[in-house]
Amino acid sequence: MKTLFRLMAMFLLLTSASTFAADVPEDAIAMVDKGLSYIEKNGKENLINEIKNKNPDFIKGDIYLYVRGIDGVILAHPFNPKLVGKNMLELPDADGKLYRKDIVNLAKTKGKGWVDYRYNNPVSKEIENKSTYVYRTGDIILEAGIYKGK
Repeated sequence: MKTLFRLMAMFLLLTSASTFAADVPEDAIAMVDKGLSYIEKNGKENLINEIKNKNPDFIKGDIYLYVRGIDGVILAHPFNPKLVGKNMLELPDADGKLYRKDIVNLAKTKGKGWVDYRYNNPVSKEIENKSTYVYRTGDIILEAGIYKGK
């Protein structure tokens, strides 16, 4: 009976820990770095195709790599292909912030950094704080975001 209780307690501890584990900034940076390495070896167009084809190398839980042109047009998104080819710079987040403009401006002026905004988390189905790491390479912007909770 004690063994069963211990196993159940361990299971609950492990499942609750993974359920509430927060994304960490280093994971978003690592995802973007992985994209940069891929571009160096295989080229920009091949990376765009890999993301469109949902290559698992560019998806880690709810952190994934996507590509935007320096003009703001989405070039590759692994989960929402309807976004590809669209420029949504004028579409605000849940609080009215034009964060996509901030992403493009940051990429143009500093080349890399973080942009904070509020966005619907597809896992929790709630509006949460999100932070996206942005890195410009040539005429594209590599992005990977993390959810920070409410």
